Amino acid sequence: MRRTRILTAALALAAGLLAGTPPALAADSAPPATTLAAESYTWKNARIDGGGFVPGIVFNRKEKNLAYARTDIGGAYRWQQTSRTWTPLLDSVGWANWGHTGVVSLASDSVDPDRVYAAVGTYTNSWDPGNGAVMRSADRGASWQKTDLPFKLGGNMPGRGMGERLAVDPNRNSVLYLGAPSGKGLWRSTDSGVTWSQVANFPNVGNYVQDPSDTSGYSSDNQGIVWVTFDESTGTSGNATKTIYVGVADTGNAVYRSTDAGATWSRVAGQPTGYLAHKGVLDTVNGQLYIAYSDKGGPYDGGKGRLYRYTTATGTWTDISPVAEADTYYGFSGLTLDRQRPGTVMATAYSSWWPDTQIFRSTDSGGTWTKAWDYSSYPTRQNRYAMDVSSSPWLTWGANPSPPEQAPKLGWMTESLEIDPFDSNRMMYGTGATVYGTENLTNWDSGTQFTIKPMVQGLEETAVNDLAAPPAGAPLLSALGDIGGFRHTDLTKVPSMMFGSPNFTSTTSLDFAESNPNTVVRTGNLDSGPHVAFSTDNGANWFAGTDPSGVSGGGTVAAAADGSRFVWSPAGAGVHHTTGFGTSWSASSGIPAGAIVESDRVDARTFYGFKSGRFYVSSDGGATFTASSATGLPSGDSVRFQALPGTKGDIWLAGGASDGAYGLWHSTDGGASFTKLSGVQQADTIGFGKAAPGASYQTLYTSAQIAGVRGIFRSTDKGATWTRINDDAHQWGWTGAAITGDPRVYGRVYVSTNGRGVIYGDSSDTGGGGGGGGGTDPTPTGACAVTYTITNQWSGGFQADVRVANTGTSAWSGWSLSWAFPGGQTVSQLWNAEHTQSGATVTAKNIGWNGNVAAGSSVSFGFTGTWSGTNAKPAAFKLGDQNCAVS
Repeated sequence: MRRTRILTAALALAAGLLAGTPPALAADSAPPATTLAAESYTWKNARIDGGGFVPGIVFNRKEKNLAYARTDIGGAYRWQQTSRTWTPLLDSVGWANWGHTGVVSLASDSVDPDRVYAAVGTYTNSWDPGNGAVMRSADRGASWQKTDLPFKLGGNMPGRGMGERLAVDPNRNSVLYLGAPSGKGLWRSTDSGVTWSQVANFPNVGNYVQDPSDTSGYSSDNQGIVWVTFDESTGTSGNATKTIYVGVADTGNAVYRSTDAGATWSRVAGQPTGYLAHKGVLDTVNGQLYIAYSDKGGPYDGGKGRLYRYTTATGTWTDISPVAEADTYYGFSGLTLDRQRPGTVMATAYSSWWPDTQIFRSTDSGGTWTKAWDYSSYPTRQNRYAMDVSSSPWLTWGANPSPPEQAPKLGWMTESLEIDPFDSNRMMYGTGATVYGTENLTNWDSGTQFTIKPMVQGLEETAVNDLAAPPAGAPLLSALGDIGGFRHTDLTKVPSMMFGSPNFTSTTSLDFAESNPNTVVRTGNLDSGPHVAFSTDNGANWFAGTDPSGVSGGGTVAAAADGSRFVWSPAGAGVHHTTGFGTSWSASSGIPAGAIVESDRVDARTFYGFKSGRFYVSSDGGATFTASSATGLPSGDSVRFQALPGTKGDIWLAGGASDGAYGLWHSTDGGASFTKLSGVQQADTIGFGKAAPGASYQTLYTSAQIAGVRGIFRSTDKGATWTRINDDAHQWGWTGAAITGDPRVYGRVYVSTNGRGVIYGDSSDTGGGGGGGGGTDPTPTGACAVTYTITNQWSGGFQADVRVANTGTSAWSGWSLSWAFPGGQTVSQLWNAEHTQSGATVTAKNIGWNGNVAAGSSVSFGFTGTWSGTNAKPAAFKLGDQNCAVS
């Protein structure tokens, strides 16, 4: 689930994320003028809602509705109760400190709720060149101050679901503790996080590593100190809490305690061994410390586990595990207490993937337990909950699994689970893909179902590998890590499903035919299956191609300008080309394996490639390539280039590294020669958008360093002058994977991030522009035929596709299709059309770009809905006044 993010960050490092001044290079053009932040932009996310691992959720214990979430690579968020959304808090993290978007721990101050702390840093090995830091805020994360640490932190390292490693003393809030990895021990601050020093007398720095043989240092790092818990009953306001418990990554010595405010420490006697303590949560009312144990550090691994209760007054340890050790194939985590109902405790089987995760609940301090689901008669499951993912229907993954597996899953990697300390009915928990929650949790105890829904809107955590903005059809196509990618027909709405058939674990590259944008190709990674897929309807539906021999990963792919052929540079095999849709591939000659490939956007037989400082050109559809004589290009492979739509042979190339050639180059002769723009010190992406009013050349966009400033820049005059269009509050860490303007909306730009999803910006001088589409009330005439297909169905919900064919003799310049559901079904979300529903009657209208339907052609849209009783298909459809044939 997270390998792509590791590789993306490693690639980011290779791209030269540390700002620096490259050697002087010859340039033929004068330095461009640069304006910094001269224009106001509005920045938003193209909505996906989630997409990544949320290892920590923290509720404030003093103020109701104040909660935070941390992600492993995408920053931290604060809950907004009025809108039921999350607000990002670390978008100000800049390029040079990109590692600080990984959050290993959060702490919310229960004495002063305005104060919040974040321990940040993504990797403890060489992938992250910087050390960790503790960020502190006195305004709930609206602004931050930072203290750098003398060691690294690992927000995306093994064991990141354990915790919390950072804690504020609930009696003397100027005192904080931080558990460090890598043998760095326990650290303390006595001045509200401004300065930190190691607790010299803490006896154990940890010794557990996931894989000692890993030479990269990723899996072989000591996971260190993993949680800190205060017994608030042993202190008084203004005085340091006397009793503190600390969890250590050591299967023989997992729990330590101080009873003198940290002056001395000792191993807690009688504790169980053979396990790691993932969580330690204290019920001060009953004097019970609950600990969730696993044999591994997580968040994926874990084959055995136990739950224990430690009675603080007597020193008695009690095994309160809900199942026998022999029956576990998972570790325990996600530990939480109901602060309104002492004695109510919950935990998760965090590492159980098949058939699902499990959530356990006890109302008698762990004496007895019930499960979120159980078997009525194998493989039939009886769930205490109902899942409603209508707000994020892609969470089903389009799956229709066999029992006992279900879609959507209750979750996986469920290391964070928290009951609201002020509301026994509200619970939230993080998974590898989203945040789920319920607001009627106590139904569990009364024997009625409680409802679980995504509680994730505003929290966007995807790693973006590639972006495409076609001139027609959907405004945005994305290639994402972990969840494949999406076709956005409306930027303000969550797409119904990620790309499917096949569903890549990560999409590495995508392209469309410039003059035929219905033709789209994408490549990606898949453990078992093809690595290339094609679409002939602008990415709405897909079919798999055939891999050449030896392919092990997606690599890069390019579509000819007219969609007649493709060139693919996959991992594990050399560059290949094909005509048609990849039923067979032929090896290309003259170009090395691993080259980056792109197409000319005018000439369908011209393709380009780049590898290790050399530029390559093919004029025969990718069959043969010839190395260009161009020199002075970056010697490494951290390069991205694009050919300009509308002009043959107009190419822009960005990339390099701070220890060599680095910047932006332009070719007007098909790559035979390149001119470096001397005023652009560094550039990592290049993209094109609609030309400015009165301009003859398309708008350029880049993530770059210009005039000594890192940012997102725009040029409306072919690179002669540049304007920084983001600001210091909107930086999003690393933005070096992809960028593209919108060919239909001047000023709009789509920016890739490594953990904050797809960001898009609209200029203040354009009026913004909508993300969806409009259209007038259509009045089509002529015959029609409708195909209604239920593509997926689950308990209480379903997904359907509708295809409307123009079987008449004249074109439609707009359409409106209506039908009546026979079984009380309700549309939850509909894409590729606008819709209304009144009772059983639904009306779907075109959204502008798909309003023109030629005679003999068809248009499709899809939707998700709810049903009960039966889910029969509609018997009749009308297109305006016309009755349609139904199949």
